[in-house]
Amino acid sequence: MEKAKIGLIQFCISPPKTDMDNQVVVSDYNAMDRVLREERAYILNVAKQVKKAGCNVLLVQKSILRDAVSELALHFFDKMKIMVVKDIEREDIEFITKTLNCRPIASLDHFLPEYMASADLVESVPTGTSKVVKITGIQNIGKTVSVIVRGSNKLVLEEAARSLHDALCVIRCLVKKRFIIAGGGAPETELAYQLTQYAQGLPGVEAYCLRAFAESLEVIPMTLAENAGLNPIATVTDLRNKHACGFKSSGINVRKGAITNMLDEGVAQPLLVTTSAITLASETVRSILKIDDIVNALY
Repeated sequence: MEKAKIGLIQFCISPPKTDMDNQVVVSDYNAMDRVLREERAYILNVAKQVKKAGCNVLLVQKSILRDAVSELALHFFDKMKIMVVKDIEREDIEFITKTLNCRPIASLDHFLPEYMASADLVESVPTGTSKVVKITGIQNIGKTVSVIVRGSNKLVLEEAARSLHDALCVIRCLVKKRFIIAGGGAPETELAYQLTQYAQGLPGVEAYCLRAFAESLEVIPMTLAENAGLNPIATVTDLRNKHACGFKSSGINVRKGAITNMLDEGVAQPLLVTTSAITLASETVRSILKIDDIVNALY
């Protein structure tokens, strides 16, 4: 569809249903004919109002209660040269409105030209065994990006989507806090070492709590060593000795199976990842300590 006027609706174009269950008894052919004529007139009126607003591409949100667009409505829209894209997921509505710079329309009374978007071309493009709707030449386009991920099966696609999401999260962390630190369990080990040293100068319970917190931080390098197939106790002990000697960037090199300088190996992570993990862990412990009692509910 060229020179498209795009409308995004969140209501169904199908015969309306009541809010409660009921039964309609049709006793003769004339009554059945009246019901069909009423449905036809209702759908035709909706289609005419969409056409009157100047819309020639209609995006319809998916409905879980009934058909979002009936076959009769599709027939009328086809005669009026209106392209219909149905079954749009609810979570995609916000992205589409930001991209097209339009507003979702919740009822037919608000189907106005100022709520619609404009584009040079809307077409259906085949991609493998399926098709996607491609919109080009959008006027007043929003600051959004679409990434098409293709693969041999669903598992490959899901893994690619997770990898892409992880990469975007890394960029987000760097934008929020522009600092990177060594990876491979180096920051947790260094922090555990510094806390242990600081705890030696404190009395009683405070020193015990700090030492316990320091030991909990070493779970990260120990888990990393286990996943790499290394001896976790020997690896963490060696890593702890490296940090005690002043090698603050030393971490677990999974590929080499040894303790190396993470910055020299190019292994780094955003600072926000470590600070957020420590903050959330501390807040969780504080919330648990505030609990006076637990009541077990019986079902």
